[in-house]
Amino acid sequence: MDANARSAWLDRLLLALLVVLIPACLHAIFVVAPTEAKMGIVQRIFYFHVPSAFAAFAGIVLCALYSALYLWTRDRRYDTLACASAELGVVFCTIVLITGPIWARPIWGVWWTGEVRLTSTLVLWLIYVGYLLLRSNAENRDQAARWGAVIGIVGALDLPIIYKSVEWWRGLHPKVLKISGGQGLDPTMRHVFALCTLTFFLLFAHLLIQRYRLGRLADEVDDLMSARRRPSPAPPRPASWS
Repeated sequence: MDANARSAWLDRLLLALLVVLIPACLHAIFVVAPTEAKMGIVQRIFYFHVPSAFAAFAGIVLCALYSALYLWTRDRRYDTLACASAELGVVFCTIVLITGPIWARPIWGVWWTGEVRLTSTLVLWLIYVGYLLLRSNAENRDQAARWGAVIGIVGALDLPIIYKSVEWWRGLHPKVLKISGGQGLDPTMRHVFALCTLTFFLLFAHLLIQRYRLGRLADEVDDLMSARRRPSPAPPRPASWS
C-alpha cells in the first residue's frame, strides 16, 4: 500500500469515527454530564472551549515543527503541512475566542477583560492570521514559504506564555484541570471531557489530511501553470549546404 492509499484509508477511518463520536459527544455534554453547581448550565461550554484550545495549540506546534523542517530540508511538502496546520490553528483558536466570552459574560459580568490568558491567546490568533495574510501576499511560493516558516516558529513562543499565564499572573481565568493547578473534575465530567478532547483531536487530524491534499493539488497546479508560462525552446535551424 503506497502513501496515498494509506492516507485515504486513514482519512476514511477518521471520518467513520467522527460520524459516531460527534453525536456521542453532544449526548454526553447535554445529557450525561452533570450541571456544575456554581456556574450552572453555561459551564457546559467548557467541553467545546478547552478541547478547541488543545486543537489550536496542536496546530501551532505542528506549524512550528514543519516550518523548522522546511527550513532544514527545503521540502515543499513540509511547508504545505505547516500552512495547513496554521490554518487549522487559526480556526480552532477562533472557536476558543468565541466560546470564551460567551462563557465569561454570565460568570464575570463582562464579555472581555484584560486578563493575561485571554490577551495572550488573542495575540496568538493575530500572529497566525498575519502568517496567513503574509503568505497570500508574498511575491512567489518560495518567499511565502521562507517568511511563513520564520513567523510560524517565532509565533509558537507565545504558547508557553498562554499555558503558564494563570500561574505567573493571578488572573480571573479559572483553574479547572489538575495539570493547570486546579481542583480537577467530577469523574463523569472528566470522562465527558476526555471524549470531547479525543473527538476534537480526531477532527483536527481529519481536516489536516484534507487540507494537506488540497495544498498538494494547488502546488501541482502552480507547477503546471509555471511550465506553461515558460517560453518554448526555439526549434533548431535547418542545416544548410555550403
